[in-house]
Amino acid sequence: MTSAVIIGGTAGIGRHIAGRYAGRGDSVVIAGRDTARAEAIAKEIGPDVTGIGVDLARPETVAASLAGVGPVDHLIITASHQQPNTFKNFDITGAVTAVTTKLVGYAETVRVLHDRFNPGGAVVLFGGLAKERPYPGSTVVTTFNGGITGLVRTLAVEAAPIRVNALHPALVGDSPRWAGADLGHAVARTPIGRLVTLDEVADATEFLLRNGGVNGHDLFVDGGILTQ
Repeated sequence: MTSAVIIGGTAGIGRHIAGRYAGRGDSVVIAGRDTARAEAIAKEIGPDVTGIGVDLARPETVAASLAGVGPVDHLIITASHQQPNTFKNFDITGAVTAVTTKLVGYAETVRVLHDRFNPGGAVVLFGGLAKERPYPGSTVVTTFNGGITGLVRTLAVEAAPIRVNALHPALVGDSPRWAGADLGHAVARTPIGRLVTLDEVADATEFLLRNGGVNGHDLFVDGGILTQ
């Protein structure tokens, strides 16, 4: 049985991955900013799933929030404050929250849990395709996703022998976030003729966690967009 901690596991990709682990009977801890919501969603996912509150935008609180967590085989961090923020109309408060969450919060989470990993433990940090393909309003998103690459490379060295990799998905077509949205423009630029799916992103995450020879890498799940 595997023990998985998923920070950002209350929604979207994180929740989908949590459901996979729970469906196999693994031990799962999901975390979101709101404790009550995390606890409620944990009950929805499965009887052996635990929900806790962790706010990566307040990294000084992370150690206390994770005090009861461990031991850990797999750590997956998908949490993000991903709001549009343009260069011309720059929201400093939003930018500080977003970058703190994605870089300082991620790093502090790995640091706090580092000594609780079982042998062979591994980490996957989530970035996104905006790292390579900026779009209007992605000033901060592109910046912090670029920072994930640097964070992964240094953690692969400093957190060794724990492996640390990054996953950068393109727009995920069946994510609840995009329910009802017209995504034709995104499909048109994707060589496989459709958008990537939650299952494909989850499969890629498990590959990075399972394959003991992959460390310090960026993996793009984009349907071939970066070939163009």
